[in-house]
Amino acid sequence: MVALCSCLKLMGQMTLLEGDLLFCCTDSANVITAVTTGVDNYPIDHVGVAHRIGGEEGPFYVIEAVKPAVRLISLDKFLCDNPLVLVGRVNVDYDVRSSARGCLRMVGKPYDDLYLPGDSAIYCSELVQRCYVTHDGQQVFSTIPMSFHDATGQVTDYWRQFYDQHGMLVPEGEQGTNPGELSRRQQVTILGKYPIIL
Repeated sequence: MVALCSCLKLMGQMTLLEGDLLFCCTDSANVITAVTTGVDNYPIDHVGVAHRIGGEEGPFYVIEAVKPAVRLISLDKFLCDNPLVLVGRVNVDYDVRSSARGCLRMVGKPYDDLYLPGDSAIYCSELVQRCYVTHDGQQVFSTIPMSFHDATGQVTDYWRQFYDQHGMLVPEGEQGTNPGELSRRQQVTILGKYPIIL
């Protein structure tokens, strides 16, 4: 109960809006942050979408693509589960309601741990890239060539072995997205952060 109360108190530091992006920073390097770069070099390895249920006075939840499937969880649980969250706001005119509906339609779809485009599974930043649309139905965020290489330009051993176990080549350069790069897009303004101090 103490953890939940601590997270809820932090909510007073920042006003969230429907559709704000919640970028999660890890407290130690991992296989995602080794091959991607977040805004201001933050080690970002996940992103969720702020969604309010019950109108302007209703509570916030988060839509996120995690194993085993895309889910909707309470904001306080999301914040308590993540050591540091950067709040990003889309700064271009986009269709907030249609984008939220698109994200909600993804709830229950399996998580895509192979990060493959065009299949029925979905990963965290793909949720945002596919669902955020303008008023005329155009995607707010384009795809980018995916990167599985480190600062030396070499695909890391982890990703070579990971895809080899699935009988696949590393999809280096295939079109996709990642949460770190998404946090650096010109269409996103980082408003601040929620440090979780228990």
